[in-house]
Formats: sequence, C-alpha cells, structure tokens
Amino acid sequence: MAEAETALGYEQARDELIEVVRKLEAGGTSLEDSLALWERGEELAKVCRHWLEGARARLDSALAARDGGPGAGPGADGE
Repeated sequence: MAEAETALGYEQARDELIEVVRKLEAGGTSLEDSLALWERGEELAKVCRHWLEGARARLDSALAARDGGPGAGPGADGE
C-alpha cells in the first residue's frame, strides 16, 4: 500500500469510497473514468481493510489480556 494511502484515516477512506461507489452507480461516465474510479475504490477498500484488521488485532489482544492474561487459566492459582 502506498505511503499516501496509509496516511488516510479510516473514516476519510470510507467516505471517499462511498462517493466513488455513488459515482459508479450513477453511471454516465466514460469507460476510462469508470475504470479509474474502480481502481480508486479498490485502493480505498484496501485502506479500510487495513484499518479494520488493525482494530480487530487490537481488540483481540485486549480481550486476550483481559480473559487470559499471564497467570490466568487452569492451575494458575496453585490448585
């Protein structure tokens, strides 16, 4: 992913992606413009996916630390 793309925040990328989809659905653009919009949409979708995967990893890490942190689990209390 290009450095400029990673600089986009999730909300900014999502909003731009919504606009790209709206333009594609509206039609009336040339084939060349439609292809350019499609490619931009793919790039924006990757940015969103990157942010969501990062958020999922952070959430999973936080849940693991809460539910099974060091010393947690069977036998951890000396039984």
